[in-house]
Amino acid sequence: MLMPKRVKRRKQHRGRMKGRATRGNEITYGQYGLVALEPGWITSNQIEAARVAMTRYVRRGGKVWIKIFPDKPVTAKPAETRMGKGKGSPEYWVAVVKPDRVMFEMAGITEKIAREALRLAAHKLPIKCKFVMREDAQAIYEKYKNVISVEPVEETEVSEDVAEVTEEEGGEA
Repeated sequence: MLMPKRVKRRKQHRGRMKGRATRGNEITYGQYGLVALEPGWITSNQIEAARVAMTRYVRRGGKVWIKIFPDKPVTAKPAETRMGKGKGSPEYWVAVVKPDRVMFEMAGITEKIAREALRLAAHKLPIKCKFVMREDAQAIYEKYKNVISVEPVEETEVSEDVAEVTEEEGGEA
């Protein structure tokens, strides 16, 4: 699960989620993205479930970026405990997400596959999301399509003079 290595303070206030995201609201790395339409807390388990759903569907093809990180601790008191005696201990970590925030990005796959993979990921999240595409998506597809490709890479043939030189040196072609 995602969580910070260390934090300055163990417990945080709940805070407010008013307004729209001013940072992280553009696709920066990939060509396709999943954008939040409403505010909410995304737990580290939900982020991991969405990541697994995306990568399973694309079968190790393309590249995936997770642009949110759970850095807010959520505390809870034990069940059947009386009121008082301080705040509970941290139970899990959440990422605060506002509307228009790009949460996941993908590149190196076709639009049809990306749309379905991000749809599966959106079903794992507790907020409404939408699929977005970058304007220069085709150029980014060409850049990342061979990063981790599903198809086997074609073998190149070695020319005869290169093979002869390596045989003379005692190596293999």
